[in-house]
Amino acid sequence: MLFHARKSICYKRLNLAPLMAVDLRRGETLPIHINMTFPSLPCDVLSVDAIDMSGKHEVDLDTNIWKLRLNSDGHITGTEYLSDLVEKEHKHDDHKDHHDDSDNKTHMQGFDQDAENLIKKVKQALAHGEGCRVYGVLDVQRVAGNFHISVHGLNIFVAQMIFGGTTHVNVSHIIHDLSFGPKYPGSHNPLDGTERILRGASGTFKYYIKIVPTEYRYLSKEVLPTNQFSVSEYFSPINEFDRTWPAVYFLYDLSPITVTIREERRNFLHFITRLCAVLGGTFALTGMLDKWMFRFLEAVMKKDSRSLVR
Repeated sequence: MLFHARKSICYKRLNLAPLMAVDLRRGETLPIHINMTFPSLPCDVLSVDAIDMSGKHEVDLDTNIWKLRLNSDGHITGTEYLSDLVEKEHKHDDHKDHHDDSDNKTHMQGFDQDAENLIKKVKQALAHGEGCRVYGVLDVQRVAGNFHISVHGLNIFVAQMIFGGTTHVNVSHIIHDLSFGPKYPGSHNPLDGTERILRGASGTFKYYIKIVPTEYRYLSKEVLPTNQFSVSEYFSPINEFDRTWPAVYFLYDLSPITVTIREERRNFLHFITRLCAVLGGTFALTGMLDKWMFRFLEAVMKKDSRSLVR
């Protein structure tokens, strides 16, 4: 079950009553909260990409996503906001347009100065055991799709120069939080705390997620729209002949059924009625036991009196 209903005869305790109906919501966005650590990949090579069934494809998403540089011990050493990085890149491109062609000379087998600097920077980060923590919120269309975190944002030749092949890209990861909306009392996200650490060959992780639209109705009549989900996972190893680069995929689909969880509290009259029923049953049971015990003792005493007469 995706939800947990608590039942109790206690007068003051809340009960959760789940109801199911067809999901009629349309035109809304789906918030995806992510908080993940990649202990073996520097922030400069990681990108967050998304694609959905409508054909919308976004590479290296740069809105409401943060990257935290981690040292080999997992401690934070720096932070970058992706939209700031993109803005810097745009300014740098505009500045380059005013330079002479002589300043655009190539280095390292045809790579320009920026690519060369990136390769050196990432190789140094890998040598120092740097990792990266990626967190933020993705707002996607409310249709089936997927998002993935990978090195796909790199030029393929740059990636080859950095890693020397697909098998050397270690996509080990820790999922601190993955949710599709705000949390509510009793909620549970099955991927929270998931650790997948690769010791040998690399590969691609795929998490298949089924999202169930959910509404939580508080006793105060306040409504909290959110989502629950179930998940299964699959790992596909990569060999040296594969052309695809390792990644962590989250493939999601939405259920046509929505679940409404409503807080309820029994009124005082209902509590009195149940209390009377319990007391009535107790008196009835004790009466029956008393009657049976009386008959039993009466039969024993009659038997003893007959034996004495003889």
